[in-house]
Amino acid sequence: MNSKINSFAGRFLASAIALATFLPGYANAEEITVKHAQGETVLPDTPTTVLTFDFAALDTLDALGVEVAGVPNTLIPAYLSKYESDAYAKIGSLFEPDFEVVNAAEPDLIIVAGRSARQYEALSKIAPTIDLSVVPDNFLNGAKENARKLGAIFDKDEEAKEMIGKLDESVAALQETAKNAGKGLIILTNGGKVSAYGPGSRFGWLHDDLGVTPAVEDVEAATHGEAVSFEFILKTNPDWLFVVDRDSAIGSEGQSAKQTLDNELVAATTAAKEGNIYYADAVRWYLVGGGMTALQAEVDALSKALTAVD
Repeated sequence: MNSKINSFAGRFLASAIALATFLPGYANAEEITVKHAQGETVLPDTPTTVLTFDFAALDTLDALGVEVAGVPNTLIPAYLSKYESDAYAKIGSLFEPDFEVVNAAEPDLIIVAGRSARQYEALSKIAPTIDLSVVPDNFLNGAKENARKLGAIFDKDEEAKEMIGKLDESVAALQETAKNAGKGLIILTNGGKVSAYGPGSRFGWLHDDLGVTPAVEDVEAATHGEAVSFEFILKTNPDWLFVVDRDSAIGSEGQSAKQTLDNELVAATTAAKEGNIYYADAVRWYLVGGGMTALQAEVDALSKALTAVD
């Protein structure tokens, strides 16, 4: 009798091992609980069909080597242009999902953040959804935490750790350079108009995390900044002017940032006189934000610019 039981147990174990071989995750299926901006989401196992409405998440997932099944259908950054292919489902805009396409994709993970965050509840009814929104006054830490979360979800912890470590080293070096750069003012140009940003704002991580001294502290931390005049820029008189061209970021044919700032008032600032007007990569700053590839590129470019006149 014992020999029969042992024989049956042996055959059962062999079958289970064979099944696990053909069904990855069968033997090690484990729930993953993800804490995010709108609560907690439980994933039954490592997701295989992933949709993201957030370019920062797409940037980081691409860097981690995680396959993505669906992306927004507009404004895909050039360095992520492979996702323009029909091989990737086009799931809606940065703000509005195409629910029919989302349903048809049968996702087991949907990612929202920032622009798409208000769709969290509706999308959660279709599949497990996480919100990777980052608050402006804790931008860099939030972006790194999102990279850690994605690394944990997709068993890419070491890859995420390596990217974060490289970024931390670059940030530390930039902070040292920024100490001697003087005061900086961040502005966004849009259709010939100008808005300013300060600490704690959308682009305030330049001050909060990278250490550039703000030329003015009391700027309204609105999404599109505080509307300012060219007289304001001259009165503030920054040593550095950091410019984000929204028209360029969204592919608009409106007036460029350089055209907007080509006037006597801006020319009279210390920044202009010393050639310290930094035109940011608008796509990475405005559209992508906290993706690991974008952040590394931004920090590297800032370091090069500030070091050149250090």
